[in-house]
Amino acid sequence: MYFSLNKVICLLAGPIAAGIVAALVASSGHTFPVVFTAMIVTWCAVWWVLEPIPIAVTSLLPIALFPMFGVLTATQVGAAYGNKLVLLLMGGFMLSTAMERSGAHRRLALMMVQLFGGNSAQGANPKRVVFGFMAATALLSMWISNAATTLMMLPIAMAVLERSSNRRLPVCLLLGIAYAASIGGTGTPIGTPPNLIFIDNFKKIGGEVPSFTQWAIWTWPIIAVMLPVTAFWLTRNLPTTESLVLPKVGHWRSEEKRTLAVFVVTALLWMTRSEPFGGWSDLLGIPDANDASVALIAVIAMHLIPNGKGEMLMTWEDVSKIPWGILILCASGMCIAEAFRSTGISEMVGQELGALGTMSPLIVVGVTCLALTFLTEVTSNTATANLLLPILALIPIADPKLVMIPATISASFAFMLPAATLPNAIIFGSDRIRISQMVREGIVLNLLGVVIVTAMCYLLL
Repeated sequence: MYFSLNKVICLLAGPIAAGIVAALVASSGHTFPVVFTAMIVTWCAVWWVLEPIPIAVTSLLPIALFPMFGVLTATQVGAAYGNKLVLLLMGGFMLSTAMERSGAHRRLALMMVQLFGGNSAQGANPKRVVFGFMAATALLSMWISNAATTLMMLPIAMAVLERSSNRRLPVCLLLGIAYAASIGGTGTPIGTPPNLIFIDNFKKIGGEVPSFTQWAIWTWPIIAVMLPVTAFWLTRNLPTTESLVLPKVGHWRSEEKRTLAVFVVTALLWMTRSEPFGGWSDLLGIPDANDASVALIAVIAMHLIPNGKGEMLMTWEDVSKIPWGILILCASGMCIAEAFRSTGISEMVGQELGALGTMSPLIVVGVTCLALTFLTEVTSNTATANLLLPILALIPIADPKLVMIPATISASFAFMLPAATLPNAIIFGSDRIRISQMVREGIVLNLLGVVIVTAMCYLLL
């Protein structure tokens, strides 16, 4: 049987909910583009949450139907799906694939784990090992996708667990990796898709696109607080009498050195494109240069530089394995945001949210963080950002980023359920973690995250 009863119900829930919303909006006297947009967005939201078909396939609804029914032109839809932020995310995925192919990411991870965990020959304190794994995971997930980072760290962690009889260690170590991947991903614009969705929506309401350095100023203090808090919470009952032996790093290989060199140069070009003093784009007289161009040039370079084994650092077969579905999902949100603006829904929602402008910004930020954190437990953080950031951009406060940045970060700070984030799902799939353990540890971190993000953003922004 191709469709179970549960799947049929989930499939029908989308168009039924969309039809009900369309009828309600139409009864209020709104125009067809407004009614149709509300209908399609509702349909997407229900299917994104229930997942009767892959999330990426659901994300094709706007690109297929908006131009067909005149909500957007084909040019507007194409601009959303070819947005430079989508291209930047694509370039970032490709570069992370090259890092995985060379093995440089594994070496960096082991070096950091040993730095925090102690000398592998003498054994290491279990708490320091967990801290080391979390620090390495957070750092790598700033540049490599959260899922790829978690998948890379998992076998290293399993090798450590095989040498330990500590019953508490699997929960601390594996959940630490999953949570650190989500926390670290907030640290750069390419760390996780919601970051780029924020940038796109912030730019469209007149905000200045943040540089890599500006983004770091906003997010790294939060990471610097949230990561150790998470580590201390997870390891609060972890015995420290056992000494753990860590895997050896081994000698550097030429492909690792070359891949890492390209990656470092790319990161430096991202950070210095617009600053200091206008950056290299101003110095060279190319003000239209963007981070997506830098990423794609680096991808081309990877295809031209030999790896020392008769091949190049990257091949097209490697590139074809990147998560294209995430790109479609991210672009779908940009398409929906454009439909909100062109149909006037944004303006109407902004008027409805007018009362929020009179409330204390601290309360607005706190409620927003709480809502985003727990909503992400039942749908992907990218889908959540797609749906809510265009609306949050309309809250009538003096500085929209005071709400939008906390919301963006909170979309990644969901720690309770396997479905909340890909790192959670990957770690749960190891069969070493029970849902009850994830819920017990995660609910406290969810609430701590709400408090930390709210307080830090209110102070920093």
